[in-house]
Amino acid sequence: MGSRVKQMLMSGLAAVVVTLVLCACGSSSTPGISSVAPTTSSGSTPRGLGTGKPAVTIGTKNFTEELILGQLYAQALRAKGFSVTLKNDIGASEVVHRQLAAGQIDGYPEYTGTILSVLAHDSRRPPDANVAYTRAAAFERQHGDVLLAMAPATDTDVVIAKPAFAARRHLSTLADLARLGAAATLAGPPEFKTRFNGLVGLNQVYGVRHIGFTPVKIGDQYQALENGRAQLAAAFTTDGQLSQGGYALLADPQNIFGFQNVAFVVRGDTLAREGPAFAQTINSVSAKLSTQALRVMNAAVVLDQQSPVAVARQFLGANGLA
Repeated sequence: MGSRVKQMLMSGLAAVVVTLVLCACGSSSTPGISSVAPTTSSGSTPRGLGTGKPAVTIGTKNFTEELILGQLYAQALRAKGFSVTLKNDIGASEVVHRQLAAGQIDGYPEYTGTILSVLAHDSRRPPDANVAYTRAAAFERQHGDVLLAMAPATDTDVVIAKPAFAARRHLSTLADLARLGAAATLAGPPEFKTRFNGLVGLNQVYGVRHIGFTPVKIGDQYQALENGRAQLAAAFTTDGQLSQGGYALLADPQNIFGFQNVAFVVRGDTLAREGPAFAQTINSVSAKLSTQALRVMNAAVVLDQQSPVAVARQFLGANGLA
């Protein structure tokens, strides 16, 4: 691993440990921590409790951070003796959730705001992260699934631009995009065009109309900015590319992109089969995820070309989870 990214990763891990210690002093009321089983340190869940349990299949969505999260949860579960198959890069939330409903996967890492806006089609903007979690968990229960503990880590959509373009057009918030009209094109994943936390919300809430849209694979929006195919791009706040600077991030004062804390969705019947150690293991990983840790791990994969397997292994080892 390159020295720059390695230093970032270790700094991020240190920040995670500090955050966890602080949360342990007063987070007993955090939604989701006790919804199935209490979040515990790895030391309180003896190794081998998953031995002999039915095999499970974990899915992931189609971008770098999801591949890392899938590895984090899968490796932690295997360390406890669970038999895990990892089904990577399935697609967008709509596709992955259909596979969950069909029993093709047993669970996957998701984001609370995405559950609300994309899966539940709930355009109400929750006042805080806890309300977002509560509503998302209620939606999952209606479908026979369980939303495990909400991680401190959050990864929110963000519209970005090259600084020179943002300065020339006086762009600082999403509301400023309403002035652009057809003078700009936004690059983003295909689903951004039809989601409320996408062009639909930009139109309805900020009055953004007539800007062009170029569908690209997640990650390729940065190249679209660099080569001039687009002047704006839909990105994620934890993208490794953003750790280098060089981009203007537009503020979202109306919060159309919502609260996007990481949370693991699991089928209710799977949870019953696997026993409490399954939820405890997943919750122990989620509890140690911070936004900074996600950003650093993403950078290690995207910028330093490390594998999600290796990056996840280092994070789990540093936090006593594998």
